[in-house]
Parts: sequence; structure tokens; C-alpha cells
Amino acid sequence: MTTPLSFIPANPSESFHSIHPDTAIGAVALTILDLERSIRFYRDVLGLPLLRQVANTAYLGVGDQELLVLVEKPEAQRPPYRSPGLYQIAIRVPSRLELARTFYRLVKANSPLQGFADHGVSEAIYLADPDGNGIEIYRDYPLSDWPYRNDQLQMVTDPLDVESLLSELKNGSNSKLSTMHPEFVLGHIHLKVSDINQVQDFYYHVLGFELVQRYGSSACFVSAGGYHHHIGMNTWESAGAPPPPEGSTGLRYFSVRVPDSQELARVLANLRAAGLPAQKQRPGFLVRDPSQNGVFLTS
Repeated sequence: MTTPLSFIPANPSESFHSIHPDTAIGAVALTILDLERSIRFYRDVLGLPLLRQVANTAYLGVGDQELLVLVEKPEAQRPPYRSPGLYQIAIRVPSRLELARTFYRLVKANSPLQGFADHGVSEAIYLADPDGNGIEIYRDYPLSDWPYRNDQLQMVTDPLDVESLLSELKNGSNSKLSTMHPEFVLGHIHLKVSDINQVQDFYYHVLGFELVQRYGSSACFVSAGGYHHHIGMNTWESAGAPPPPEGSTGLRYFSVRVPDSQELARVLANLRAAGLPAQKQRPGFLVRDPSQNGVFLTS
């Protein structure tokens, strides 16, 4: 059964400056327990290229673009189940065929899968890494196929037609399965938060993301440039919960990459006006949302 998400439009009377439409999600940094174990998973199972490894940190991505930073802390503890933090990182592949290839590779590796979904805007496979960090691998439908009602996007959660997905692998198209397609990107990130209204205000009113959809008091989705969402946030497991203890496994930060220094300066000015500290860290600035999720702002 289709479960639509209610839409809350921006108030046109508000003074509002949208973040630059070319804004994207950059690298996500995770604290993990065992670096070699995580490299084997992300490189050998998911097929993400390892760019380099320096001491206890590994950088994975494509070309010279870092998309995943893994920092080993063997003494770290898993955060309490209800803590805010990472719900899932979302890796977008460029086609349905590449999603099918990824699915085939995961099955061959006997990697446990947690679910499948058709969201109307995308088709997705869900799993977790060895430290329990949630992962979504998805492909977008063409923009012309996105479901709108009265000019309002209506994402849904329907069953994925797995048989149809696997039919993409016919006629020998399942070759070259060892690595993910080089055009993969981090399409969005989904966060666990303690209070939807507070966190929505941060990403919408302060950073300037556009509010796309709101699901009651438990979830909302924001984006730049008309995308279905760059950041999702929910309280399904974490309503009212405090941040995880310092040094826990899980999300260290995710980066929001704006196209130039002028846009970065504008976002930083909004943060100062809101009384929110941004810590200078090369090559950008680290700020924390109201649930203490780290956001690294960079151009």
C-alpha cells in the first residue's frame, strides 16, 4: 500500500534565501571499530574504490573525490539504540542496470540485506555495514517520472519489483561486477534526530535548504535545486533522545559542498546571525545541528 508523505510548502511571506541549487552532499566520515574489516566490506563487497589509507584512516571514493572516510577507533562503543546520528548513507548509482549489478554482487557475497523499496522517485536496496551503519543504494527515476500532485512531490514507500530489477542482467549485462560504476555519488544522507522542528529550522531557515516534504511530526526531507532530497531526518527511533557519548561509533560528520566561496560565506553569515558557532577546519567549517550531528561546510 502506498504511504504518501504530506507536503508543507515554504511560507512565501518569509524572508528566505535558498542554498545554491548546485549544493551537494560530499564525504561522510564514520568512526568504525576495525579498519581492515570495513575496507573489505566497502571495497570488496560494495565495490567502492579505496583511494588511500593513512594510519588508522581510509578514504574511499571515485577519481580524486573522497566520498567515504573511515576512522578506526577499536576502543569506541556503539551508541545507545535511540541516540541521534546516522540513519543511513545513500549511494546513488547512475542506472537501473547498475543497481541490479550491485544487488547481484551483494547476493554473491552473501551480504545480509535489510529491505527493498520503490519510492516513486527512486528504487532502493537497504543493508548495513559491519558496524551497523545503515546504507541505501539507489537509482533515480527520470525526473519526468517523479510523482507530483498539484505540483507537489509525493514520495512513497512501495515494494520494489525485484524480479523486474534482476531482468536488467539478461543478455550478459552482468559482466564487470567487481566494482561500482565510476559515476556513483552520495546522493543524500538520512539522519536520526531528537526533535524534527528544531532540526528542520536549522537546515531550512539557517542553511537554506528547501523544505520538500514533511511526514507528520516524525520525518522531513530537504533539498537544493529541486532534488527529491539531499537530507532526510526522522525521530522514528530517537525522539527526545540525547546525543551519543563522545567517541561512539557512527557518524563523525557529513559534508555539505557548495559551489564557491561566495556561497560558503553567505551560509556562514547565516550561522553567525543565528548565534551558531562554526569551527574552522581545513578545508571548511564544522557546525553541529540541534541533535549534534556534525555538518562540514565546504566549497
